[in-house]
Amino acid sequence: MHAVDYGIILVYLLAILGVGLYFLRKNESDEDYYVGGRNMTAGHLGLSIAATDVGGGFSIGLGGLGYVMGLSASWLLFTGLVGAWLAAVVLIPRIKRFDKTEGLLTYPDLLRRSYGHTVAGVAALISGIGYLGFTGGQVLAGAKLAAATVVPAYLWGMDGMLFSLLLMSAIMFLYTAAGGIKAVIYTDTVQWIVLLGGLLFFGVPFAFIDLGGIEAVTESLPDHFLSLTNVSVVQLFNWFVTILPIWFVGMTLYQRLYAARDVREARKAWYLAGLLEYPVIAFLGAFLGMVSRIYFPDVDPETGLPLMLQSILPAGIAGIVIASYFSAIMSTADSCLIASSGNFVSDIAARLLPKLSSRGMVRLSRVVTLVLGIIAFVIAASFEQVLDIILYAYAIMVSGLLVPTLAAVYGRSASPSAALSAMLAGGGSTLVFILMAWDLPFGLDPTAYGLCISGLAFVTAHKLHPRQHRAA
Repeated sequence: MHAVDYGIILVYLLAILGVGLYFLRKNESDEDYYVGGRNMTAGHLGLSIAATDVGGGFSIGLGGLGYVMGLSASWLLFTGLVGAWLAAVVLIPRIKRFDKTEGLLTYPDLLRRSYGHTVAGVAALISGIGYLGFTGGQVLAGAKLAAATVVPAYLWGMDGMLFSLLLMSAIMFLYTAAGGIKAVIYTDTVQWIVLLGGLLFFGVPFAFIDLGGIEAVTESLPDHFLSLTNVSVVQLFNWFVTILPIWFVGMTLYQRLYAARDVREARKAWYLAGLLEYPVIAFLGAFLGMVSRIYFPDVDPETGLPLMLQSILPAGIAGIVIASYFSAIMSTADSCLIASSGNFVSDIAARLLPKLSSRGMVRLSRVVTLVLGIIAFVIAASFEQVLDIILYAYAIMVSGLLVPTLAAVYGRSASPSAALSAMLAGGGSTLVFILMAWDLPFGLDPTAYGLCISGLAFVTAHKLHPRQHRAA
């Protein structure tokens, strides 16, 4: 890469840190820190949701999937369109009726109003740990991008990948810990614009020009790479059952829902986010990942795309496009980290330290965010594939949390014992299935079986313990 590219990337990263420092003194309370004062508009929220949901796992990860299977990889983000629009129709109106009046800050707060503190605490642990996994996935994605493009193989006697992990961790976690959710949402807006512009106006055109047009692409790849049917029904089902439900249990999404000014702004944000995910980024990411296979047929699929961009783009343009991928990665990392911090601080620490002042809570939030960032770094260093971390975290959260959440939102009565049983049985069984790596019947994802077990546990416990707490 040219010195100009390094300069562009450096300026971009410093600007992101600057946003976090700007909001350092703007947060007066935990409500400012975690839900932005509940006055955000649809434009910022929609871009932030899309940037968060796509991020490193689904930009670097989607590129790797396109490298392996072609345009059919785009179906992965079709789940985002369906999930966003479904949540906008059936979830948002119900939640926005009471989030302001009841002061909800986190996803477990929703469960607390129906099931009580114990269930909310367990949900916070599941969600907090799950989002630590998400954050680790983004750190790994950023490190892969940095190691493949801007960091030499060995630097100061340190392995390039290890140095990249440390670099990405430091930048992501410092501005998130400093600025809170406002820093996250406003940087997400810029990061998504940079990502979309970089891919649409530079990445795709230069790939076409360098290869010699669409005919050269079709001649260099197997026919099924240009088809949308190069995916099995079972794979589609597994993506849907693993990813779509996260729109109903994702802490990052509830924080933005609470931050929205009203129902209208929230719904517009969710509709916008769905369209940005599919078809826009779905086909851009899958296509560029597919084309990278032509240039680098024998590399790690998730590094093919950044290697291609580095090699085909001229000086200055390469820096802009690679900065766009750093944008995607950091936009998800910051959101996942602030979500995990919210779970551990607002849902757990605040219950243990009820006399802590608002200022004290903000300071505690910053410290916890930094500590969780260090743990996420350790998780990233323990995995090799970005998409593996993301999908594992999704699976455990969805299996444990979806059933009690739906019951809390749509049920007239709620049994705390049933909710707790569903969480432990669903999330626990899915974790066992993943760790044991069993070949499950019909090739279905462990999430499908975990959800069935969770539902069965909920119904059984509810019948055995009929004492009910009526939802407000």
